[in-house]
Amino acid sequence: MEADIEPCEIETSHEVLAPETQTLPLVFASPHSGRHYPPDFVAASRLDRLSLRRSEDGFVDEIFACAPRMGAPLLRANFPRAYVDANREPFELDPRMFVDPLPAYANTRSPRVAAGLGTIARVVANGADIYRDKLAFSEALRRIRNYYWPYHAALRELLDDTKTRFGGAILVDCHSMPSIGGPMDRDAGHRRVDFVLGDCHGTACSPEVTAAAERTLAGLGYHVTRNAPYSGGFVTRHYGRPENRIHALQIEVNRALYMDERRVTRGTGLSPLARNVRALIETLGRLDPAGL
Repeated sequence: MEADIEPCEIETSHEVLAPETQTLPLVFASPHSGRHYPPDFVAASRLDRLSLRRSEDGFVDEIFACAPRMGAPLLRANFPRAYVDANREPFELDPRMFVDPLPAYANTRSPRVAAGLGTIARVVANGADIYRDKLAFSEALRRIRNYYWPYHAALRELLDDTKTRFGGAILVDCHSMPSIGGPMDRDAGHRRVDFVLGDCHGTACSPEVTAAAERTLAGLGYHVTRNAPYSGGFVTRHYGRPENRIHALQIEVNRALYMDERRVTRGTGLSPLARNVRALIETLGRLDPAGL
């Protein structure tokens, strides 16, 4: 069964799928589509493998896989979101998860931590606890050092290289969302639109970037909204510096468009969705981030 993961070690924290020559001022990143589950993590979890996989942004890297062929790099994490979340601050940690005290620099009071969804998640999306026992802080530190930091170092290098080459850069942070708001969401029980564009309410990128993405997706027949229920996570807030000619836009894709959410398997809609994403990339690729 496709969704029944086989535990395997994470040999590299991430992959950069690079074009032969970068011709577009774009960088695509998929921090939550990793599906390499270390055996010790699976053994320590009270959840079955399928429940762990439902925290993934399943197959998002495949939706945007055409980016390198079109001239833009795609960064994808190999580690799963339930293991360490690259779309959080480096030390957003819930002290209830650990047997020892956390260092003073840990952010233990963020809304993400309160929800159990910090850098090392306490729960999966439906609120079920991941672990049987508490963790040592040294384990969190190991995951952050070995997986989180290398992923962000690669992302920073891609953005810096793109800015050097084109005078600016547009980061597209690629995510997926459940088709119906979950019990921990502000829109619990409500059916969601096809795409949500998050620009941190206009602070993470030029309005022209968000408008171009919205116009293209709506023109393809999709229902698109901005910043609700997702306005942009850590990656969008941290890297989006339009005054410094680096623009960041988070894109959330409704999973019902392309996958079986219950079984975490690819659906027939994945291929046509991926073809439509080409139009989005073409539109964003025509923008000049240095002049926005």
